[in-house]
Parts: sequence; structure tokens; C-alpha cells
Amino acid sequence: MARVRPFAAYRYANAGRDLTSLTAPPYDVISSTERAELLLQNPHNAVALELPDGPLDASMPGNRYETGANTWRQWRDSGVLARDEAAAIYVVEQRYTVGGKAIRRRAFVAEVGLEPFSARIVLPHERTLPKALGDRFELTRATAANFSQVFGLFDDAAGESDRLFGLITAGTPVARALDADGVESTLWTATDPDVGTRLTALLADKPLFIADGHHRYTTALAYRDQRRDDARAHGDSVVDPAYDFVMMALVNMEDPELVVLPTHRVADCEGEFDSAVFYAGLSRHFTMTDVAIDSVDAALDTLDVPGFVVMTSDDAAPRLARLRDDVDIDLAISLPRSEPWKHLDVTVLQELVLDSLLDIHPDRPETLERLRFVKDADEALAATASHDVAFILRATRMDQLRDVALAGETMPQKSTYFYPKLLSGLLFRSAE
Repeated sequence: MARVRPFAAYRYANAGRDLTSLTAPPYDVISSTERAELLLQNPHNAVALELPDGPLDASMPGNRYETGANTWRQWRDSGVLARDEAAAIYVVEQRYTVGGKAIRRRAFVAEVGLEPFSARIVLPHERTLPKALGDRFELTRATAANFSQVFGLFDDAAGESDRLFGLITAGTPVARALDADGVESTLWTATDPDVGTRLTALLADKPLFIADGHHRYTTALAYRDQRRDDARAHGDSVVDPAYDFVMMALVNMEDPELVVLPTHRVADCEGEFDSAVFYAGLSRHFTMTDVAIDSVDAALDTLDVPGFVVMTSDDAAPRLARLRDDVDIDLAISLPRSEPWKHLDVTVLQELVLDSLLDIHPDRPETLERLRFVKDADEALAATASHDVAFILRATRMDQLRDVALAGETMPQKSTYFYPKLLSGLLFRSAE
């Protein structure tokens, strides 16, 4: 059973409803230059909490984690941030344009009980790139806070959540912010206990899927476990403490306006690249058709089996690679994995191409230095001017994400790109 409950967030006080200068993208996509620009806009920008000043070595005086803890305390003590008087369910609505189409995405923001993935209550969907938990864990331990949300999904094909979204957003919003991509985020708050009860009941028997923020969730789990150990050592007994929960934004995965974009690959072989040898190897499992460079999306739309568009440094134009009809995917990918996992485009690319033809695989992390992930297809194709090969992929579908996660498996890294990212700075949560 998923544990979902209201909480009293910290929010910017006396800043008015326009929080544009105070919000920031997720910490893991902010460069040092972008960080400086955000702080020039406003010294109280959320990036000062997400990426504090100071060395990353927690043993050094004035380290990042001491700075973050001091800033978090000072902003609350001085009134920069104030805690809501009552626990609430929050709604964040994002409006944006994709391909000329106006889109709206809505999320409930609540506290969600932390559960090990083995409990099958909160499910990861994607294998993450190797990354130490150290930095995020040290910051969480120093501040006892969540400065951004884990992006989660719930399954509501009947659309029952629409009525609750409508009820909350019928009120007056408490904040708005516009990001650098023109995405407008609007925040509502609902303190009526009945709203919390209805959301808790709606999600109680549903698994929750992590869309984005796997490292944040894993960090929160590690922090919870440490706090539990500390409590046991001191003989403390607390029921449902705040550190047993994490702040999550929850979106209906059946929402037709949920946008999932692909992440493309640019790769290099270890030695000298021979495109003829590469294509000969590719033809073992794929048929190839030439594609006009301005027709890549249309070509991908014709696929009814796993495939992708490929272009090497020697090509004048890309080609559509389609899994051959005579290929038995269970034999070609002999790993003991489910059928949904084996039929993902990203799986087929990883196991039958990147691994066997370019010697790149996440099980050998050192090989990932020769792999780049690119959001824009044109940029990926243009990269063949200086790299060996580019692969253009289709977006992963929500039914594929659900089926793989429910099978207890995770997709290859960067299988999904949920657009847009959630802003940091609309809400902060204390885990004390």
C-alpha cells in the first residue's frame, strides 16, 4: 500500500506570486555558469540550497554541506522561507508547447512513504548511470530536507484524479514561475483534510512508478535508514517520522498530455571505426533502408518492430534499421528477462548493437565514456562529423514503462525523457 499524505511545505515568503527569479531547474542539469546566472537574478534562488558553495569534501571546513545547512537555517530564521500553517496537498500545473501544440501537465505534490524497491510499492523504471550517492546524501544529512521533488507516476485510466485536480485548481493559485524554456508552472494549495483523504484513498492500492529522480529517491532511502539506525541506538520510538517520507510530484501516467521524449545516442568505437564492418554486423539482425535526413521522424513512425535510425561518420544520409522478421529475439537476447524488456528499442540497441558491435555496455562502466546521450535528433546526427555513429530512437511508451516496471525490471539508462523537468523552488520540505 502506497502511503501518501499531506504535508506543510516551506515556501518563499513575501516574494509575491511570481517566483521566476527564485526557481531553478533540477540540480543535475545546472552548469556552474547557469548557477552563477541564477544567483545574479536573485541571491535567494533555490540553487543556493540545491548546489551550495564550498568543497564537496565533507571533512573540510566550509564544505558544501555546511553551507547548505547554514543557508537552509538562515532563510527560515530570517523569514525568507516560511512554513505553511497547515498540512496540504499541492498541485503544480505546467503549461508549455511541443511541436506547436499547447500542453498542460498536472501533478499532486505530497509526502510519499519510502519503501524499498523489493516491496513493489514504489517502482523504478530505468537503470541509472553509475553515480555515487555521496553528494546528495551528505546534503540531505546536513539539511534534513527535500529541496526538489521526485517525479512519480500513478495509473488512473478511469481519470478519477481529474475531479480532484479540478477541485484544487478551481481555487486561486499561490505562485507562478516561468523557466528559461518558456514553461509556466503554477502552484495551488489545498488544506481541506478531505482532499488529503481522497488522494490517499485514490492511490492507496496503486503502485507508484518513478519517472525521474531515481537518485533522489535512493538517497532518501539511505537517509531514512541512517535515521532509523540512530533512533534505535538512542532507544527512540517515533511513529511515521518525517524522514520515513519523501516529497513527490505525482502525475497520472494515462494523461494523454503526458509528454515523453526519446534520448538519442552518439557513440564511438574503441579503436579505428570501419563503417563497412559495422554495417555488416548490423545486418545480422536488421534490415536497412535509406532515409532522407528530413524524414527521420516519419521513418520511425513506420516501425512495427524494434528499430532505430542510424548514421555513421561515413554516411551522407541516415538509414532506418528494422529488426529482421526472421530474428528470434529470445535467442538473440538470451538474458533471462521479460518479453516487454526485450522488445524495447533501447534494449535492442544496447544488447544487439552497442554491446556486440561497439563494445559499450553499462555493465562495463568504463566503456560508457564512449557514449553520449543527446536530446535533439538533429544535434545527434550532426555529431557524426566528429563521432563514429549516431542512433535516433522513438519515445518509450507508457504501457512499455508500466509492463517492464511491473515485471520487476528496469529499462536501460536514459530510456525516457519526461518533458518538461520540474522546477526547484516552488516547495521545500523538512524531514525533521
